[in-house]
Amino acid sequence: MLNLVLVPAAAEPIFHIGSFPVTNALINGWIAAGFFVGLAFMLRSRSALVPTGVQNAAETVVEAALGEVQKVTGDRERALRFLPIVGTLFVFILFSNWIGLLPGSGSVGMWQVHGGENLLVPVMRAATSDLNFTLAIALFAVLASHLFGLRAVGLGTHVGRFIQIPGLIRSFSKGPMAVMVALIEFAVGLLEIVSEFAKVVSLSLRLFGNVFAGEVLLTVMLGIFAYGLPIPFLFLELLVGIIQATVFAMLTLAYLTVMTTPPSHGEEGAH
Repeated sequence: MLNLVLVPAAAEPIFHIGSFPVTNALINGWIAAGFFVGLAFMLRSRSALVPTGVQNAAETVVEAALGEVQKVTGDRERALRFLPIVGTLFVFILFSNWIGLLPGSGSVGMWQVHGGENLLVPVMRAATSDLNFTLAIALFAVLASHLFGLRAVGLGTHVGRFIQIPGLIRSFSKGPMAVMVALIEFAVGLLEIVSEFAKVVSLSLRLFGNVFAGEVLLTVMLGIFAYGLPIPFLFLELLVGIIQATVFAMLTLAYLTVMTTPPSHGEEGAH
């Protein structure tokens, strides 16, 4: 009978720094962060007025990414402001997903006793397979959209997207129908507050669910037949990794763009 040890939903602690547990997902995240910090220092130290080699390739990628971001924002100024955020999220999520597929990522580990059984705990697993990580970056993305929105449209306009009290007050002088419409708009505004929390939940669960499901799938394929069978699924997970990184970055960009776009005249009138 086939005996499979599936990947647990929670990241496993590998060692502790004081009382702080360092999990295998956190190690993956540190490796990804270290890689990009090192790459940034290397590019900075080799930067020149006439780009060559790696700098030339990096500038080409950044210009292409800036063009894609500008298609969503509609102007270059906001594209320049948002690219560092969405670009960092994209490359960090993508790199974390892909290094979690490298040989040894899920098989090299240390033996630990869990539930009375001696199990091999991998030293590294994809950071995005840890719900704590995806929840943290989703919360960052949504909070960033509100901070940029506050700065772009001002406190009154931004709060007015969710709490439409001025429109409700003005409606009392316009008759019962206007009051009814204003009450509906007020309720819709309150629902928008709920939708902001839903953004965090959906962003984090979508990324976590897809990456974690991929790890479980690969574990099952390895358990069924380790030679050759997992290869097609590894390519599938490479594709899933880039799709999920793109979806997360594009949704973050959409949130930033919507929050920094002033309401139309019709909406302002309603507020």
